Amino acid sequence: MSPPVTTARLSDIARYTATPKLMVPAFGLGILGLLATLAGYFTGATGQAAHAYLIAFAYWLGISVAFLLMVAIFHTAKAKWLIVLRRTMETGAASVVIFIPLFIVLLLMTKDLYPWWPGSPLAAHITGLEAEHLSHKQHGYLNPTFFYVRQVIYFAVWAFVAWRLRSWSLKQDETGELELTVKQRRFSPGALPFLALTITFASFDWLMSLTPLWQSTIFGVYYFAGSFLAAFCILTIVTANATGANLFGSVVKLDHFHNLGKLMLAFTAFWAYIAFSQFLLVWIANIPEEAPWYGLRIFGSWRPLSIALFFLHFVLPFFTLLSRNLKLQPRRLAVVAVYILAIHAVDLYWLVWPALTGTEGPTFHWTLVTAFIGVGGISVGFALMQARNRFTLPVKDPYIAESLRYVQP
Repeated sequence: MSPPVTTARLSDIARYTATPKLMVPAFGLGILGLLATLAGYFTGATGQAAHAYLIAFAYWLGISVAFLLMVAIFHTAKAKWLIVLRRTMETGAASVVIFIPLFIVLLLMTKDLYPWWPGSPLAAHITGLEAEHLSHKQHGYLNPTFFYVRQVIYFAVWAFVAWRLRSWSLKQDETGELELTVKQRRFSPGALPFLALTITFASFDWLMSLTPLWQSTIFGVYYFAGSFLAAFCILTIVTANATGANLFGSVVKLDHFHNLGKLMLAFTAFWAYIAFSQFLLVWIANIPEEAPWYGLRIFGSWRPLSIALFFLHFVLPFFTLLSRNLKLQPRRLAVVAVYILAIHAVDLYWLVWPALTGTEGPTFHWTLVTAFIGVGGISVGFALMQARNRFTLPVKDPYIAESLRYVQP
């Protein structure tokens, strides 16, 4: 067993002061990407830019909220092994506030995204049963006023929970109060239901309502299963590369990476399970309002991408991550994590883009790249700003030494 790691030693290695080297380029690329996307939107590519921005927004926000859920879950479970990794998750969760101004940009595009939005040019295609649903059965939920109210609730819950947990954790770095750990463990179980419900309904509002008649009670689980997987991938990549001076990666053990690899494997399987369950429920029910959503994606020009997702999002990473040796090699595991992050983006493209192109099939537009870089750059830059001059792990957590001595059972 390795000797205990003292607070003094942790203070020497954990203070992060190199943020500007990455923060400034991240913000710069983010602003340029966002401006390019807005330029595309206001110069004629309204539909493409709006849907590309929605994909990017759902991708990066989902990861931030997934980090928040992970922090709350691990506090609830009183898990000790990942305490050395917790500050990265807290920083990612705290980045949720930057999505408030980014969401205002999305609000500028709502009429080009949602056929139920008043004045939407997409409403011209709504006839018959769909028009009946929107004007009577769904109007109480799908209307701008209630939409705005729900968004305020979502972001208020996320921002408050992220701030509360992170502020206690940062305060403990200075004071070492044991009571702060107790507060986090008491607060997290009560916060979890609100976090789960808000991300579920947010996915309904932003993604599922692109096709108003499409309904799935487990769509929210599908969305945050992919986001959870992406969050673990980012945590793996950050940890594998945080090996320089003053970075927490230098004290992380291979046993921690082994666990991260197992979590990536578990959520790869969980995503596939939820994806198949959702498809099976719609196929068995065969309801006219719901079946066309899958019909568009499994027949015609979208079929190759649907089949590719099965192999590239499940089969390939699943069998790759079965390897124990891979999970004990941080650099190789990080490469797999990068691959999964790319496939997660394709998955969101598969969810959103058919609402734009329909039977035309998969297409590419340059705003897909600029929007992804724009939202991603700003959110990553904000996370780095949050990390600046902070300890990169909770140095005075009462269980930090136990986490650093963690051995795979």
